[in-house]
Order: sequence, then C-alpha cells, then structure tokens
Amino acid sequence: MRVVVIGAGLAGLCAAHELQQRGAEVEVLERHAGPGLETSFANGSLLHPSLVEPWNRPGVLRELWHGLGQPDSPMRLHLRQLPHLLGWGWRFLRESNEARFRANTLANTRLALRSLTLTQALAQVPEMRFDHYERGSLAICRDAAGLAALKAWRAWLAPHGVDYTALSRDEVLEIEPALRPIGDQIVGGVFHPRDMGGDPQGFCRALQAWLQARGVVFRFGAEVHQLVQAGGVVRGVATSQGMVEGDAVLLCAASWSPRLAASVGLSLPIKPVKGYSLTLPRVDGLAPRVPVIDTDLHMAVVPVGEQAVRVAGTAEFAGFDRSLSPERVANLWRLLRRLYPAYAEALTPREEQGWCGLRPVSPDGVPLIGATAVPGLFLNTGHGHTGWTVAAGAAELAAQCVMGQAPTLDAGPYTPGRFA
Repeated sequence: MRVVVIGAGLAGLCAAHELQQRGAEVEVLERHAGPGLETSFANGSLLHPSLVEPWNRPGVLRELWHGLGQPDSPMRLHLRQLPHLLGWGWRFLRESNEARFRANTLANTRLALRSLTLTQALAQVPEMRFDHYERGSLAICRDAAGLAALKAWRAWLAPHGVDYTALSRDEVLEIEPALRPIGDQIVGGVFHPRDMGGDPQGFCRALQAWLQARGVVFRFGAEVHQLVQAGGVVRGVATSQGMVEGDAVLLCAASWSPRLAASVGLSLPIKPVKGYSLTLPRVDGLAPRVPVIDTDLHMAVVPVGEQAVRVAGTAEFAGFDRSLSPERVANLWRLLRRLYPAYAEALTPREEQGWCGLRPVSPDGVPLIGATAVPGLFLNTGHGHTGWTVAAGAAELAAQCVMGQAPTLDAGPYTPGRFA
C-alpha cells in the first residue's frame, strides 16, 4: 500500500514511522527545507501526560473575557478574530462543561500514556539522539487553594495512569534548588515522575534521517496545492513539484489541514492558536534541573539538552498571524523573572531566541485521527498544545486506521466524524 503523508513535523514523522513498520510504502511531503521547522520547532519540549487537559476548562469564557485587551493574559483573544471563531467558538464553549471537559481530558490522557511508551521505545534506537531525559516534571503552587485544587485533580487522574506525588515547600526546593530565591512564595507542589523532556526539533531530525535510511521517501520544498480525487476517492496530491499519487493520503499539516481538506469539500473544525517560547542559554546553578510548571503564571521552564532552557507559555487567538510579538516576548521575560529571578538576572534579552508557532486546536481539545467522509483521506491533526506528548500514540492510531488494522486504543473519541 502506498501512503502519502502531508507534513514532516512531529505528527507526520511519527505517522510515517508507524506506517513503514506496518509494511506501507511511504512518501512524506513537506513545504519547508527540512523536518520539524514549523509548529514542532521550538515547542515546550516536554512530553507531559500529567498536563493534557483541554484549554476549554469550565470557566474559560470568563477567562477569555477578562483577557480581552490584556497583553499579559495567559489566553488572549484578538477582537478581530471573533467573526472567524463564531461557529468553532460555540463548539469550544459547549465542550467546556464539567462532564465533557473530564471526558476529553481522559481521551488525551490515554493517548499521551500510549505515546510515552512508544517514544521511550524510540529513544532506545541508537540513531535516535534528541537530548531526551526522564526526570519527571514539577508543578508548583503559590497559594493553598491552588495546591488543594491541583492535588484533587491529580487524585482524580491517578486511577487512569497519571502518577504523582504531592510535595511540601521544602520537598519542592529539594527537587529543584534553583527555586530557592522564591521559596517563600511557594506553598507546595506536585511531582510527575513519568513526564519526560528533550529537544523536539532534534527528535524530528533524527527520526527523519532514520526513516529515510529505511526507505521512506521525503520531498522537501514541496508545497501542497490541493488533494486530487479520482472517482470520488482521494488518490494523490498536487504539489509545486508535480503530482504525487498514492492509495491513501494522511493529512498531518497541523493548522493548515483545513485549507487542504477544503479542496475536496471537507470542513475541519481546527483553528490556529499561537504559542510563544524563548530558548535561553543554561547557567549552571541557576537554571532548572527538572521541568517546572508554574500553575499560577501558566508557564513552563524546561531544560533542553545540557546547554539550553526553554520558557514556554501563553495562548493567543490571532488567526494565521505568525509574527513574533515583542509584547508577548517581553511578557515571557517578566514571567521568567517571577519564577527564576536569579537566572533571569544572569541573562540579557540579547541572548534569547524568541519563537512562536501555531497550534492546531479542535473545539474539544482532542485530536482528529482516522478516516474521513472522503474515501482515501485520513487525518492526524488537531493536537493543540499536546503535540509531542501525543504524537507517537496518535500516529499509531492513524496508521492502524489507514492500514485497516484493529486499533490499540478505542478510536471513538478521536474520530473526525464526531463533529459532523
């Protein structure tokens, strides 16, 4: 079976791997000059089954309203985007009731835990070097009410496979001594032993090279113009490098998936949500040893290899605007100073590598994986902020759907037809 995969980010590369393992002849199309140069390039660098709840938690409407016009809001909505978000936004809010939010969280959790197992297996491949480490992650709280809520939520998730340990302030500082300058602001935290970190773009480079050596074909610089049907079945893709034919097409194009799906009359409920990150040089003794999530500031600070640290956070509904906002970059610096003041003081803004990327978000915060209403077209997109965390598990499920195999997980929560 010949399968054309559109996209060479985390989703597309993991899907190519799973398809190749199942005997498919795979060709991957990517508009950029190499793998992992778009949404996968400088994300939060953490695989976190502990933190996969959708953004539309109960009360999200109030949060969005309060964030209007606020440059430092964790979730910022640009008023000019409202007309483009009406239908999608109604679904987004409808999924924010308590029952739906919990069901969607569990769907992501199952996918994330499966993905963690598969990624750990890939990390054992000698060629797969991506600075990965398995030191867990640490979530900290600055008030007692927030800590109680976090522990209650983790207690609910624990029976579903999300391990955690509740920590006192002293235990938090023992795990992460670099937090001592703000120790008096911390009331406690939660440690997640199964979370792992690494370099997502390094992962993409290593996986692409390994797959190419095993026979997967890559076309870089191939702009996909549209999907092509024959007899009502998708049989190929028209690109800037000519026609590419296949028995099936797997769409892994993140926020650009709806535009391509529209070429065969399929409407996908996916919207781009911009996220920001800073990549900074490591300063020994001041930078974190483990990934740290500040639940009050809505940010994460994550080691990347031995030389770098990534600061990630915020969500911005700004359409397809990929410009790097100095205002939002400055906000990340402010947040870093509140979490790691000594580390931030040892740096200068000139040392930063600011980045932003568009996360593909579905209305319920769960990826769209599997067959579509258009024969021959399959999806693996809509992963939102859980991109690397669910990449391998989503790819396995997508490949099983393409190849007509029994799925490892219940495919129901992820089927694209749930929004029909």
